[in-house]
Amino acid sequence: MGYSHVDITRFGGPEALTVIEEQSLPEPGPGEIRVRVLTAGTGFTDTIIRQGQYIDVKDQPPFTLGYDWFGVVDKLGAGVNTLRVGQYVADMPVIGGYTQFLCVAADRVIAAPAGLDPVQAVAMILSYTTAWQMLTRIRDIPPGSTCLVHAAGGAVGTALLELGRLRGLKMFGTASAAKHGLIRKLGGTPIDYRSQDFVQEVRKATGGAGVDVVFDTIGGAEHWTRSRKALKRGGLLVCFGVLHYTTGAVSKASVLWGFLKLQLLWKRFPAGKQALFYNISHRRDSHPQEFREDVQTLFGMLKQEQLQPAIADVVPLSQAAEVHRLIDRAAIEGKVVLRCSEDFV
Repeated sequence: MGYSHVDITRFGGPEALTVIEEQSLPEPGPGEIRVRVLTAGTGFTDTIIRQGQYIDVKDQPPFTLGYDWFGVVDKLGAGVNTLRVGQYVADMPVIGGYTQFLCVAADRVIAAPAGLDPVQAVAMILSYTTAWQMLTRIRDIPPGSTCLVHAAGGAVGTALLELGRLRGLKMFGTASAAKHGLIRKLGGTPIDYRSQDFVQEVRKATGGAGVDVVFDTIGGAEHWTRSRKALKRGGLLVCFGVLHYTTGAVSKASVLWGFLKLQLLWKRFPAGKQALFYNISHRRDSHPQEFREDVQTLFGMLKQEQLQPAIADVVPLSQAAEVHRLIDRAAIEGKVVLRCSEDFV
């Protein structure tokens, strides 16, 4: 029995993605399990890795893409007694998720309750855990607080809007006009970044004060500066990406200047405001139990039908390259999920 996985043959565009056919299944070593992957998440981070611009991935092509996956235990390696065949599990390996089968250390995976929709469940791992940790682990954000979410129509943006609404927060979101309906559906107030000044809009909506928190995945010196201006005194800017650099909208010099302002100038002269960087894989490395608890909390909320992630589409694993083309054009509302198995039994 063979299986398929999607590799990049070189760093570059979506055309670098290739479906690889293996003739036999991988075998788990001692302490490992073999997983039949049901679904794999896709997102902007995968495209950054594909381009060779993700600082935490040192591997050189060819390798299998895929930041996160949800699947079922297919075989146990020697010495594994904490899991059973048929049990649902998930992981966030950063690379390796675009596959039908994989082997992984048993103590790394996160057990999931039975009965979850694999399409919705995979959204909990990277997208929703990123949003949940930024909302709960960095600072206490009490109900009634105001938040501005950039790229609010994307996978993490929609997760922030839904989780923020559940926590009693007033959410604003920047996005193109085509995504405003989704933002309203999730309880947010949309701002068209193409035709409106988000600093002015949030100040008008807050009586001139500004918002309590800004979640900025756009990046660059100018954008971070404007996001900081949108904050009220005592507000927090959370930077968790540099989308404008990876799309070529800003230069490396702009990003470096922005980092210097955040780390040196603004810390020296804070003006009653705080700015920090968040990276989910770094936080998992430093707080592994916290990550496990947060994913399981979100699985529980999903099981109780408290969450309805914005799933734009579910497509076969073989269509990963086309999904990347859509992500590159910012043409996706929410998240596209790869179906890695033929069924979800």
